[in-house]
Amino acid sequence: MNKLLIKNARIVTSERIYFSDILAEAGKITYISENIEKKTDYDILDAEKKYVFPGGIDPHVHMHLPTFAGYSADDFYSGSKAALSGGTTTLIDFVTPQKNESLPDALAKRKKEAGKCLTDYSFHVSPVDFYQSLKPEIKECINTGITSFKVYTAYLDSIGLTDDKLFKVMQIIAENGALLTVHAENGTEIKKLRNKYFKEGKTEPEFHPLSRPAETEYKAVEKIINFAEETNCKVYFVHVSTGKSAEIIKSAQKKALPVFAETCPQYLLLEDSKLKGKFKDTAKYVFSPPLRKKTDNENLWNALSDSVIQTVGTDHCPFNYSQKLLGENDFRQIPNGAGGVEHRLSLLYTYGVLESKISLNDFVKISSTNSSKIFGLYPQKGEIAVGSDADLIIWQNTDEIISIKTHNQSCDLNIYENIEIKGKPQTVIKNGKIIFSDGIFSDNISNGEFLKRKL
Repeated sequence: MNKLLIKNARIVTSERIYFSDILAEAGKITYISENIEKKTDYDILDAEKKYVFPGGIDPHVHMHLPTFAGYSADDFYSGSKAALSGGTTTLIDFVTPQKNESLPDALAKRKKEAGKCLTDYSFHVSPVDFYQSLKPEIKECINTGITSFKVYTAYLDSIGLTDDKLFKVMQIIAENGALLTVHAENGTEIKKLRNKYFKEGKTEPEFHPLSRPAETEYKAVEKIINFAEETNCKVYFVHVSTGKSAEIIKSAQKKALPVFAETCPQYLLLEDSKLKGKFKDTAKYVFSPPLRKKTDNENLWNALSDSVIQTVGTDHCPFNYSQKLLGENDFRQIPNGAGGVEHRLSLLYTYGVLESKISLNDFVKISSTNSSKIFGLYPQKGEIAVGSDADLIIWQNTDEIISIKTHNQSCDLNIYENIEIKGKPQTVIKNGKIIFSDGIFSDNISNGEFLKRKL
């Protein structure tokens, strides 16, 4: 039986900070106490009073995503390896069926694609249309451990839902007690603006954010909250990018509506000025929703500290420069997406905790525990407690610069290039096994498992 003893840990959970030892056996935490006796059959780590956090949960990634530009740069193996190096031990990806493909069939196919994933994983399943058999298909997915369903109000020519179909889907989700996750943008208005700029010869990346102005997000958020109130559907807004959206979400929460929200590091740290300049310098910043203003950065940090926004995902979906080049003469053809799964915790620690925007307990909530609770994984994940999975991070303070030369994602671009970080994992433990330590991966890391979540 695999046994790991961590001595002298400074344990940080969503509620407490305290010193103790941690014993893990057979992948689970079995004992937490001061001065646990060392035994010869234990592997022993001395945390030297370093912070020990629960493994991170990224609730929003897109590995091995098929697009017109080819698959995104990270498959499940390379993307999960990057995640582990940054302290994220659980990923929630997406299932997007083809037209006329059932949700259970699409889910089964996606599980096979994730077979080489090194983290534990789950999915949000996307209804991309409304049809007669959708209700039993959603129930079947729930029975297999899926508790969240993703819809888009953008991309209406492919995977997006019109208002009438969206409302019907929300009714089904509500009836089943599941959670609706939403990419909230006004697809009709965005398409109109994108085509307008192109016809005017405005084809550079700087017109990407102009074609998706803030109101295309926050008005969609407002509409969906109205639908949620009518249907009693629980809603989780992904990648919130504007301060105004956060204000609207806060108002809904004050009315006791079941509304949750996520943002991403790019919306906390970067601004739309990144898209002004030469294509080779700006194309990597094309993703949706787009970068906003400094005031939006500040408002989103405030929403995090006030628990209006509960989680930070990454929307990890990197593309290589050769793929971005497809849109050199038309920003509409630049594949939307960027990487970040391995930098999420370091960025939150450096620019959140160390700059007193969030506390250490908030850091754990935002990076792990809240996602676990919202998506039906608690207390298996996101907690340091007896009975929880032994997914743990021993943290170290450091001074490093993010660089494509040293990152683990399988991509030749990085939107955080040259940004300084002041903390990162020294050791990452998954299911009681050391899988990453001092920058080196262990040999023969076992594949992760599909997680059956509960409502």
